[in-house]
Amino acid sequence: MKICIAQQNYHIGNFEQNTHKIICAIEEAKKQGADLILFSEMSVCGYPARDFVEFDDFIAKCYESIEQIKAAADTIGVLIGSPARNTNKKGKDLFNAAFFLYEQEIIAEIHKTLLPTYDVFDENRYFEGADEWKVISFKGKKFAVTICEDIWNLGDNPLYRICPMDKMMDQHPDILLNLSASPFDYTHDEDRKATIKANVLKYKIPLFYCNAVGSQTEIVFDGGSFAFDKMANLCGALPMFEDAMEIFECTEEGMINSPIIEPAARVPNKELNPLTLEPTLNIDQVYSALVLGVRDYFTKMGFKKAILGSSGGIDSAVTLAIACDALGKENVHAILMPSPYSTNHSVNDAVQLSKNLNNPYDTIPIKEVYESFLSTLKPIFKDLPFSLAEENIQSRSRGNLLMALANKFGYVLLNTSNKSELATGYGTLYGDMAGGLGVLGDCYKLQVYELAKYINRSTEIIPQHIITKAPSAELRPDQKDSDSLPAYEILDQILFQYIEKRASPSAIKALGFDQDLVDKTLKMVNTNEYKRNQFCPIIRISPKAFGVGRRVPIVAKYLN
Repeated sequence: MKICIAQQNYHIGNFEQNTHKIICAIEEAKKQGADLILFSEMSVCGYPARDFVEFDDFIAKCYESIEQIKAAADTIGVLIGSPARNTNKKGKDLFNAAFFLYEQEIIAEIHKTLLPTYDVFDENRYFEGADEWKVISFKGKKFAVTICEDIWNLGDNPLYRICPMDKMMDQHPDILLNLSASPFDYTHDEDRKATIKANVLKYKIPLFYCNAVGSQTEIVFDGGSFAFDKMANLCGALPMFEDAMEIFECTEEGMINSPIIEPAARVPNKELNPLTLEPTLNIDQVYSALVLGVRDYFTKMGFKKAILGSSGGIDSAVTLAIACDALGKENVHAILMPSPYSTNHSVNDAVQLSKNLNNPYDTIPIKEVYESFLSTLKPIFKDLPFSLAEENIQSRSRGNLLMALANKFGYVLLNTSNKSELATGYGTLYGDMAGGLGVLGDCYKLQVYELAKYINRSTEIIPQHIITKAPSAELRPDQKDSDSLPAYEILDQILFQYIEKRASPSAIKALGFDQDLVDKTLKMVNTNEYKRNQFCPIIRISPKAFGVGRRVPIVAKYLN
């Protein structure tokens, strides 16, 4: 049995493009003699379609695409993902489904059982869970078809009361197929592989796993599809962060005629330190995810060019380098906007960075704009001392200039704020928090430095002085981030414990952190939720990003 895995980058709601991609892959798989081709979860419409699935017209277009794909499924079995109407009218109107096509007919419709409703997932809002589980007979083999979460209910602490594979094992399936849309985060690659392997070890049958690839606004899908033989040896792994397809031959004995990439007895990787993102583990994956996130956001929205403020600081430097990689250096315009408090070395660093990247840049000093604001406000400000108000006027002046240029020339403004700043509210609403996409909003400050080192791995792109100098907003004389925030080496660890680990204040203090510092930090996080609620979409690279996956009240009193 020759099984083809086709991981593809879909565009939500772009039925014509998605259908064309699927049919092209089917035709190529037929040429190569495949018996069956496996696509990812919700491949017809893209995932997650969210409230689009509540439009009957959207579902109708899904079925129209299935009809077109069905015509290509003549001599080959095809497994595609799509919403399916619930015709028995019990429960919700839709299923998250897989359609098994063969001989230009739908020979089976499989419904997802386990509907994740946590973090970025909200499937129970839209879909009804399966209430029957049947294997599919095809060309002398029996297939157990599952959809993403359906193979994750294993271990000592299962999330659900049902395990779909347990329901099907008494029908003696020969092969397990899984259509998936499993998002990337910097801890998930090994977890995903371990979960798939655990299924093979438990059920003793080969498993073919097709994961989605591509970025959908803030969520990045990394591909990395797998093929495991019945002994839990990894015999195939498709590349991460790109479209790919590969055919595997599964023998009668449940083995795969491909070299073993990773034996079942392999020792697992050591635990990842998420704050340093050790380069030997996956800093390259994080970088690739951010590049793909920027590229797909622009491509799928029909945008061509980006603009950003280049300050000579680490965050804007890393953002600029990522954007140039994603969009092409000629499509990323850097704007240097020195204020009366900007240092010469910061301006020089920003100029050198753009020269290294060879991207267009302009310098627009904001001194006159800033002074005009002060002059206009003087009758009301009177002789009150310099304060945060004057600092934020500078930031908002820059935001206005950037948006003016974006509107005039059709740019999209990239935001350069990092997760440490967003967590503590160290940013100016409608100033440096302006933008259409947050590139580094899920990267703590220490992780931004690791990204800078990775960008410079072969040659110096980001000037070394940007990496080594003390970070500063440069909105008042001799300002440093450390004037307002704890050292990032400490701050990021406290934030990680609270945001990613959901640790209590007492638990964080028990780790040895200063009690007053913990209280101050967590208060900053909670009181600044109103700022984050107005922020642009953030490319997700962690297990708990700000945005759709983290929902806390704005008006609340918890650690405030």
